[in-house]
Amino acid sequence: MTGPRILLLNPNTSAEMTERMLAAGQSAAAPGTTLVPLTAGRGVPYIATRAEAQIGGAIALEMLAEHHREVDAAIIAAFGDPGLFGARELFDIPVVGLAEAAMLTACMLGRRFAIVSFARALGPWYEECVAMHGLAGRCAGIRLLDSPFQQVAEVQEEKEDLLVQLANKSVREDEADVVILAGAPLSGLAAKVAHRILVPVVDQVAAAVKQAEALLALKPRKATEGTFKRPPAKRVIGLPDSLAARITHSDGNFET
Repeated sequence: MTGPRILLLNPNTSAEMTERMLAAGQSAAAPGTTLVPLTAGRGVPYIATRAEAQIGGAIALEMLAEHHREVDAAIIAAFGDPGLFGARELFDIPVVGLAEAAMLTACMLGRRFAIVSFARALGPWYEECVAMHGLAGRCAGIRLLDSPFQQVAEVQEEKEDLLVQLANKSVREDEADVVILAGAPLSGLAAKVAHRILVPVVDQVAAAVKQAEALLALKPRKATEGTFKRPPAKRVIGLPDSLAARITHSDGNFET
């Protein structure tokens, strides 16, 4: 028997980030679990703003529509979880977001968590993501570096020491019990620096993989009522065929 197949869906266009996340995920995956990497073919190299998140969310839904039947679960591999709630409406498989998985994991390790990342531009989007998941009361703060970097794919190597300092500052000044190193370019960094940070450190991709595996083990059914049931069929114009089929139910029963 083969183990579960989990789609690691990167709604950014950077294949380097996909490879970095894949390595972090494989280090945490159970024996037999297969991670299936997928990188967006259009969009931005890394999502950093609300507008880019909206674009990435739509692209994530298109990617899921094309590939959801090939896997048992999916991870939307961008920390702000673009398109996550829409994906849970449309698709029958469990869909996990990096941010939600990391934050919920952190909540099981301490009272309050801090989010630490590499760019000031990420702040508003991350703050709204915390609120979207109803976890503002568990968030000790969001700390972001405010200095330029050379290449986003190598930012964790370039800024490692500064990120560790920022994480420990969040522990001492914000009373964070857990630190999340957030953003796709920081995937895998937690394992390298955990011994230098004063509290537990959560790797976003590792958390998402383990949460996806747990959901598959629990065998949840798709909702037929409530806010995440599949929406009624509706007419569409100009969408990719796979996404259009999911929205229209492919049965000709359109909402007028």
